[in-house]
Amino acid sequence: MSTTPTSRLAEIVGRYHEELLHDWIEAQQAAASQRPDLISDIDLQQESRELVALLQGALADGDVSDVDRPTWEPIRDFLSGLSRSRADAGFSPSETAMFVFSLKRPLLDLLANEYGDDAQGLIAVVWEMTTLLDQLGLLTTVEYQKRRESVIHRQQRELIEISTPVVKLWDGVVAVPLIGTLDSERTQIVMESLLEQIVNTNSTMAIIDITGVPTVDTLVAQHLLKTVAAARLMGADCVISGIRPQIAQTIVHLGLTLSEVTTKATMADAIAHALNVRGLRIAPAIGQ
Repeated sequence: MSTTPTSRLAEIVGRYHEELLHDWIEAQQAAASQRPDLISDIDLQQESRELVALLQGALADGDVSDVDRPTWEPIRDFLSGLSRSRADAGFSPSETAMFVFSLKRPLLDLLANEYGDDAQGLIAVVWEMTTLLDQLGLLTTVEYQKRRESVIHRQQRELIEISTPVVKLWDGVVAVPLIGTLDSERTQIVMESLLEQIVNTNSTMAIIDITGVPTVDTLVAQHLLKTVAAARLMGADCVISGIRPQIAQTIVHLGLTLSEVTTKATMADAIAHALNVRGLRIAPAIGQ
């Protein structure tokens, strides 16, 4: 049998499979970083047993220099799933990575007992073991971060949707009040929500109020024009309200043109215009 560091590592994991698993689980349960509030002993044992089994199979290939190789795909998939589930459960990145890093000590003890008389050989196999587990531990951190970023992105989108409600003002008239900065992603959500409400309410008039938008630049103006164009394709005319003096001056200085769009200074003016277009008007009640 070859006496390369990889073959020695594979031999130890294969020969002392159960002992390694037992010592590793005990070490995890005794660690200060253990989270019994987030994971049961049964689940911890199951995950540990699965990783050791996958590690034994991958080491049989005889190459630990690159965990991106096809041989390591089952372990990558397993750790990716574990990282995502632990991120959702509330584990920290370091607690997630420690699941892999904590395997070093029990594996090192077995290697020392088996190859302690061969200092050079022991150093070589320990270095290979450390490099391997470091790669796998870092993989959990990367996958954990991807999962958290995905959750944050979804929450941001949900907040944007909540912060840009499309309301029905009258039969055939809807309005969307915008507050805060407009960017490409938010404008896309506004456009989708507005078009959906135009269809649902069979509206022919839409008011886009930008009173709460702090600044209007070229990009914001382009976003507004795209939204207006999309609404027109759905058969609805748009009115942009909330054009304050400062914003009007900015639009002029930037050389932007909203000549094809009906604009009003306030939302009240826009509502009056929309009702007038539909042949309606607001008047005091009789006797008032």
